[in-house]
Amino acid sequence: MTSFVAAGAMSVGSCHGDRFELHSPIQDRRASRRRLVRGFAGGVAAGLLTAAGIRPAPASAGDATPASPHAEEGMESVIAPDGMRIAYRRAGDGPPLVLVHGTADDHNRWLPLLPALGERFTVYAIDRRGRGGSGSYDPATYRIEREFADVAAVVDAIGEPAHLLGHSFGALCSLEAALLTDRLRKLVLYEPPILIPDGEPLIPPEAVTKLEALLAAGDEEGVLLAFAREIVGVPEDVIAMWRAAPEWQASVEMAPTIVAEVRAVGDYVFDPARFRDLATPTLLLLGGESPPFFTVATEAVAAALPHDRLEVLPGQGHIAMDTVPELFLETVVGFLAEE
Repeated sequence: MTSFVAAGAMSVGSCHGDRFELHSPIQDRRASRRRLVRGFAGGVAAGLLTAAGIRPAPASAGDATPASPHAEEGMESVIAPDGMRIAYRRAGDGPPLVLVHGTADDHNRWLPLLPALGERFTVYAIDRRGRGGSGSYDPATYRIEREFADVAAVVDAIGEPAHLLGHSFGALCSLEAALLTDRLRKLVLYEPPILIPDGEPLIPPEAVTKLEALLAAGDEEGVLLAFAREIVGVPEDVIAMWRAAPEWQASVEMAPTIVAEVRAVGDYVFDPARFRDLATPTLLLLGGESPPFFTVATEAVAAALPHDRLEVLPGQGHIAMDTVPELFLETVVGFLAEE
């Protein structure tokens, strides 16, 4: 086993072929869930205080298409294989770095990091389908495989090999996209929500059923509130601040994507054999205080990849980019800068 230490993170080399099982007692799972709650609440609060205004570089990608009418000024886009418009914000200068956000987010979740990342990279911050400048879809016909192809389409459109960083659901999309393109330099995956057999699901089936019923009734705000209160456990004072902010309506409009992605995580089957020949150097990030669900999933991916490094961010949960942005940036940039 090889040990790595970088940027203050505790790093452990992957043990390929090990079987990872969830065996924490119930009280540990509850404590971990409370830590996730605090992390998400902190992320929401941080997002509400984030200042926008990053000016992207002028467009130059030859196969980019005009952004949709609902896109922010300066957004660019490509067309995915199924005809969906996938928008992104481009900023900075240097080797290309594609950023893929998680559930209930859009490209704006990366705004606080763009000034620092833009000093080293040309950043392509994606709006995944169903939000922002990208095209919308019917949750009833949603297929997660199309998201994999969306990410690969953005990477391929850049015209040169790119780095790829995905967070949460975006990490799952990025992992699968790595099998669809030969234009990756390095891959960074932060806690992909993969359900390992015999593991504990992060979201109980009855909660998924409730979200689906609310969406079917046309109550998109109810979907977002149920997700925040009953699944993630965001405190009421944070929810009140969130609802009073200008970003609230944009979050409500993401409700159909929440339902689709929660269902997709439960249906996704991770097959380690599919990734044993993936040659892309990969950094897997794991919060030291993240719930067992994310620990088991991240370690399982690490065991499956032939060229990976697993780094544990001590004292952190699922959103270290918000809670310790300096550590997050130093760890990621350090890995991407290595020869």
